[in-house]
Amino acid sequence: MYDGIIFDLDGTLWDSTEEVAISFNKVLREEFPEVTEVVTAQRLKELFGRPLHEIAVKLFTSVSEEHAKNVIDVCCDYEVKYLAENGARLYEGLESVLEFLHKKYKLFIVSNCQEGYIQCFFTAYPHLEKYFTDYEYPGRTGKSKAENIKLVVERNGLQKPIYVGDTIGDAEASKKAGVPFVYARYGFGHVKEYDYVIDSLKGLVDILQ
Repeated sequence: MYDGIIFDLDGTLWDSTEEVAISFNKVLREEFPEVTEVVTAQRLKELFGRPLHEIAVKLFTSVSEEHAKNVIDVCCDYEVKYLAENGARLYEGLESVLEFLHKKYKLFIVSNCQEGYIQCFFTAYPHLEKYFTDYEYPGRTGKSKAENIKLVVERNGLQKPIYVGDTIGDAEASKKAGVPFVYARYGFGHVKEYDYVIDSLKGLVDILQ
C-alpha cells in the first residue's frame, strides 16, 4: 500500500504549453527582438521536464547560451503572471481524481520549475490546492528533481511513495530517488522503462485500487 503520490506538473496535471508560448512570444517581441525564434507549444512539449536553463539553451539558439538563460528568466517572470490570470488546460478528470486520491493518500507536486510556477497553478485553480500536502521545485532549492523528490519524501515521513510523470527525466529522477515510477503516457514524453503506465488520470485510480 502506497502512502503518498508525488506528481509532476507539466504533462501530468496540466498542459500549459499553448499559454506559455503566448507569454514567451509577447516578451520576445517587446523586449528581445534579437531572439529570432518563435516559440510554439509543440517545441515546448519537446523540452518541458528539463532544467529551465537547459530549455533556454535549446530554445533560443539565435543568441549566446548566457543570453538565452537571461531571456528565459525574464520570460518566466511574465509567464507565471500570465498563467495565474489565464490558467491552462487541465487534464480530463483532474479534480475528481484528486478528490478521490486525497481521501486515501497524501498528495504532492515535484516539478522542474522556477519560483512561482507551482504557485501560479494554485492561483489559477485555488480549489485544487487543498488536495496537496507539500510541493518542491529547483527554483526554491537549487536541487535536481531526484533530490527534490527525496526532500518531499523525507520532510513528510513517507515510507512508500510513488512518482507520476511523463518524461524520461521523470523516470530517471524517480529511479535515483528510489521511488516507483508511474508513466503518464498521455503527457509529453516517450518513456520505455517504468513500473506502471496510465493513459489518463483515471488510470491512476485503477492502478491503486
